This record gives sequence, structure tokens and C-alpha cells, in this order.
Amino acid sequence: MPLPRTRGTALRQQLAELRGPDTAPKALDARALAALAANPGCDRRALLDGVGVDKAKLADAIGSPSAFGMSQFAFMRGNAFEARVKADGGAELLRLVHERLDPGAEPPGAGAAPDLSAIGPEGRTARTELALREATGAGVWTLLDHPMLALDVAGSPAFLEPDAVVVHPDGDWTVVEIKSFPMLDGSADPAKVGAAARQSAVYVLALEEVAARLDPAPEVHHRILLVCPKDFSNLPAASAVDVRKQRAVTRRQLARLTRVEDIAAALPEGICFSPGLPAEELITAVEAVPATYAPECLSACELAFHCRARSRAEGAVTSLGRSLRAELGSLTTVPDVLAAARGKAGDPEDPAVAALRRAALLRAEALRGTAATPLAPAGEPRVPAAAVSDGREAGACR
Repeated sequence: MPLPRTRGTALRQQLAELRGPDTAPKALDARALAALAANPGCDRRALLDGVGVDKAKLADAIGSPSAFGMSQFAFMRGNAFEARVKADGGAELLRLVHERLDPGAEPPGAGAAPDLSAIGPEGRTARTELALREATGAGVWTLLDHPMLALDVAGSPAFLEPDAVVVHPDGDWTVVEIKSFPMLDGSADPAKVGAAARQSAVYVLALEEVAARLDPAPEVHHRILLVCPKDFSNLPAASAVDVRKQRAVTRRQLARLTRVEDIAAALPEGICFSPGLPAEELITAVEAVPATYAPECLSACELAFHCRARSRAEGAVTSLGRSLRAELGSLTTVPDVLAAARGKAGDPEDPAVAALRRAALLRAEALRGTAATPLAPAGEPRVPAAAVSDGREAGACR
């Protein structure tokens, strides 16, 4: 008599059925986990990533191929800049860490750089943990170049490879993220810095799991070092970035992924995301999972073009941006917003509705050059301009 399946076994079987029996799961990396933190309300992304679906292949199969990624030129430029930053055993990189994050420590001299090579991701992860353990008690600056870390995601390990991890003389650990976008006059593009912070927060979480296994546990700094080209040169410039907020969001998202079966339980029977299925069947499967589209998805999710088309077809205000969606409150579609602005719908006591009607009135005034009458529903008489001028003459300055 076969043994009953445990809860974990049943979940893995369910995820395999959703993915397709002959489809290997796609491993999550730091960029994918960071994208989850960027859009925490999207059930579609949470489920597909938790199941291990290759979203790029799925997007191709449904006729909405993704078109983002790093060009070959940008990739080569990034590699050349990283090599420059880590030249001479990482002397310049250690100097930047000392200057920006730990000026009270002794200046770095010839720092240690242990060999992290091993067979397979599991072997590299074990070698990295051993090197961290040894460096923590060594009392010298140590640079770990491209270490391998493991983070549990929905019961499976996700192998992560940060650009570098620095161990301070006091045993503390710092994540270093090297990017090829420029830092102009000491500051960089906020959107790109935010993406780098979310990605680094994933590495911080993985390092914290390693630190928790040591006794005593070393401190993993919540400020990471972001290294970018200075202005338009190839010289490195660095800035300390606090990732506590991103780390908290990512931790919540990972906890949500462990309950991916709750999302899967609400799906109709027979749903499968195998790229080999007909496009119509795959579109039905994708649409069965609720999505929360925002313009930021275009740079982070392979299904963004499909979700954008559906969002626009439904008139969802989220397609115009999350900040606008937050301002509009209960008005969730563009037709609702237009109807509220024209006075055809909406509660006049709602601040969002009141602001829309006032904006429509001001726009009409600007177009006509005179005090405008409030927009009234079709077939109803318009309110005279004198009735809305607060007792002042039409055309008066307000």
C-alpha cells in the first residue's frame, strides 16, 4: 500500500502539473526576486515564479514576446567596469567600502581574496559559506568575488551570485553591487538605484541566513555599497544605500510565495502553463490568474506587454501608474474617472471626485478664456457661470 503524500509532496506535485509534466522548473535569481518586491500585489507573477514557469517562453507562446534586456554592448561595458573596480585584488573596492561604510576601521592594505571555485552551485555555496566563516574570525579586510548564496524560495533553493561581499576586520559583512549606469555629480537615476537596492536586498536576506548559522552570528550591514562610473568616465564612484525597506518587502513576498498553493487553489481545473500548449489555451490559463499591471512592469516582467494590453482594454487606471491609482481611490477605470469629472457619476463628497470636477472646470475655463460652467450630464441644463463664481463676475481671477 503506497504511503500517503505529505503536504510538501502534494504541493510539488501540484506545481509540476501547473508547469507541465515535461517542463523543468526555471530557477529564480536575484533579479526575479527583486521584481517580486517591485510589484507585491501581482498574483500572476507570484504564482508563475513560484511554479517555476519560464515567463519568456510563455510570453512568446501567447504572442506577446518580451523585449527588454541588456544589450551586448552594455553587457561588455559592465564587465569591463567591474574588472576595473576589482583590479589589484580589489584594492580600490576595499578602499571605497572603508571610506563610505566603515571609516573608523583600519585602512585596508592587501586584503584577502579567497578562492571560491567549486563544482556546481551547491559546491560553490558550501565553499562560500566556509570562506565567510574563516574570514569572519581572521580580523582582516576580505573580498569575496562573485560568491554563491542560497535562499529558500517556496521550498526550493534559489542560487544567487552578488558581485561581491566584503568582510570587515570586525567580522561584519557588506554586500557590494556594481552597476554600469553613471553617477552624475554624486547621484544616479533614482529608478535604477531603486532596482539595484531591491536586488541587493535579496543578497542581504541570503547572507542573513548564512550568518544565522554561525556562533556568534556576524552582523550583515543593512547599507550596501553601490559602485557606478563617475560622471562619464570609467572611474568608480560609490554611495551607501540603505536597503531595509526593500529587505522587508522582499521578506514578505517570499513568505507569500510559500503560500502559492492558496493562489493555485482558486484556479479552474486543468490549468497548465506549459509553453507547448496552444496559444488560446495558454491565454486562458494566464488570464485565470489576477494580475496587477503597472508601467514599471515593462522593465521587470516578461509578460508585461500582454498584461499592458489587457489593462488598457479594460480601461484600468493602473496602466497610467501606481501613484495616479492611489490618488483616485475607488475610481478604478478610466471611464469611471471621466464620468466622475463630467458629473455623471461618483460621490460629490469623495475628495477624488471633487478634485476631478474642479480640474475639469479649471480646464474648461483655460480653454475658453472665461469662467466656465460646471460640466453637467447630457440632457441636463448647465449651471450658469455666475452660480459658480462665488459671487464674483465671470472671468474674474480666482
